[in-house]
Amino acid sequence: MSDSSLKVVAADSITFGAGWGGVSVDLLATAVVLVDGDWRVVDINQAAETLLEISASRALNARLDEVLERDAGWEDPLMQARNDIVPVVRRGIEFRLRGGKAHTVDLTISPIERGVEISLILEFTPVDRMHRINEGAGLWEAQMSLREVVRGLAHEVKNPLGGIRGAAQLLSRELPDPALLEYTTVIMSEVDRLKALVDRLLGPREQLTPAPMNIHEILERVRRLITAEAGGRIRLVRDYDPSLPEFEADQGQLTQAVLNIAKNAVEAMPDGGILTFRTRAQRQYTMGGKRHKLVCMVEVQDSGTGIEPDMLNRLFLPMVTGRADGSGIGLAIAQTIANRHGGLVQCESQPGDTRFTLLLPMEV
Repeated sequence: MSDSSLKVVAADSITFGAGWGGVSVDLLATAVVLVDGDWRVVDINQAAETLLEISASRALNARLDEVLERDAGWEDPLMQARNDIVPVVRRGIEFRLRGGKAHTVDLTISPIERGVEISLILEFTPVDRMHRINEGAGLWEAQMSLREVVRGLAHEVKNPLGGIRGAAQLLSRELPDPALLEYTTVIMSEVDRLKALVDRLLGPREQLTPAPMNIHEILERVRRLITAEAGGRIRLVRDYDPSLPEFEADQGQLTQAVLNIAKNAVEAMPDGGILTFRTRAQRQYTMGGKRHKLVCMVEVQDSGTGIEPDMLNRLFLPMVTGRADGSGIGLAIAQTIANRHGGLVQCESQPGDTRFTLLLPMEV
């Protein structure tokens, strides 16, 4: 529903579920809700369930002000559309869910004829989501370009390391004083350390070997590893969506990506805390400028100290770390693995609530 096509529409022009003929809106990326003249929810599509954080079974027959906090920002245009039987558009309005979470959206309200009754179609287009798509596309391109530069530099550094190590080995054989061997040993050990670092900068070199896999098997494996390492100081909570289907991916590499993210979360809670693994399905999701029908969302949430805002846009670049003893490689590798699967890793953070979100396309 765009501004150019605003009009009163008939019920048989749109499909909200069984019994409605026409074009289905259930797979639209925008959130769409059908309410009757008393503002009771008659039907709701999947995108609206996600945006409003409510299931269809709970939403049906509930009044809209039982789902959203009452506010003139959305109530006034609804009354205007219902009373005047005209389409109404409001840009950039904010509404709050009953749980307190706020969203900024563009709201389009279209009256529809259902016999003698006038009902309303509400279309919510999240403004913050569109901003994140645009910012994310730009950040994606910048990170990919910089990552290629880093990989090129890593190759240039790696090439002479073999020569340095070979020369140190030859020198160690010619030294007349065995006490001097300590210095050549230091040279070779430092070369080996730099080579290992460069290999990590270059990221996984093996080809992807995709096969049908269950994302929850990966999370359970990582959970066991983290529990063994962290002992009893971390409480791990699982919030899985059991309806997620299997999809093709490289299970070994994804395990490494999730493990790197989870280890980073544990390190942010030196005094202990809560680590949550959460999975959800996202429909009609845009990543890197491409729309995907179905995306697997894996969220790793910790209750740690949080990440400084000025680091968030650089967090997945190699050698960027907020810890004195950190290498700045683990998250960069996780992002590289996600990118190789056509996905990405995002991060939102505030003290006590940091969330890393791994997004993976599920279509074959």
